[in-house]
Amino acid sequence: MAVLDIHLGAPALQMQTEVVVTLPETPPPAGGYPTLYLLHGLGDDGTAWTRWTGIERYAEQHGIAVVMPSGGRSFYTDEAHGLRWWTWIADELPERLGGMLNLNRSRETTFVAGLSMGGYGAFKLALRHPERFAAAASLSGALGWARRMPTPEWPDELRELRHTVLGEADATDTDEDVLHLLGRTPVAELPALYLACGEQDYLVEENLAFLAQAEVLGVPIERNLRPGEHEWGFWDAEIPRVLDWLPLSR
Repeated sequence: MAVLDIHLGAPALQMQTEVVVTLPETPPPAGGYPTLYLLHGLGDDGTAWTRWTGIERYAEQHGIAVVMPSGGRSFYTDEAHGLRWWTWIADELPERLGGMLNLNRSRETTFVAGLSMGGYGAFKLALRHPERFAAAASLSGALGWARRMPTPEWPDELRELRHTVLGEADATDTDEDVLHLLGRTPVAELPALYLACGEQDYLVEENLAFLAQAEVLGVPIERNLRPGEHEWGFWDAEIPRVLDWLPLSR
């Protein structure tokens, strides 16, 4: 695999930003490489997956390109008081890289996954744009983010983060709320969904709530709830399972 560290201008951000890409060295199939957009968690950047997991090796075994953008602390949102990260990653980035790297942009060969903040972002991308993604995976996803409202116990850092990203209003039942988005598209038109979370993860209740909502709506989800915490060992074990699960042509 070739590992590319790309720095390019993002019109929506009005600045330069970084994207890490692992790209097969074999000639692309007709139409271009199948592509997984792989999103990092809060506090990391686009290099995290290549530093902390074997994603390069796993992707090589499947002949898939992996695009890992830096998303700041944005929860992959056009921030209320910040930058337009959603517009960059959802709209501009695929357009920019598709032709540059010969990526196949058809729905059948385009997938998204992420961990924690990135798991939330992956499901948000897939549920807001089901016409673009054949499958989406959330690992330890912060799936209740949009429904969290500040309490007196919140530290100042978390309070400021929510203000920057979502503002002061309750984001429940908006386009930022993945539980709401789950019911917006007919089940037959949804991407395939994969959810994994450790049973000792502090986000497990949010994941169970998402699964419960899916059951109410009749949305099938491939799930893996097992012993584990919110840490890289869990995610490094899960991402090969995600790649095996993707509907790739073998």
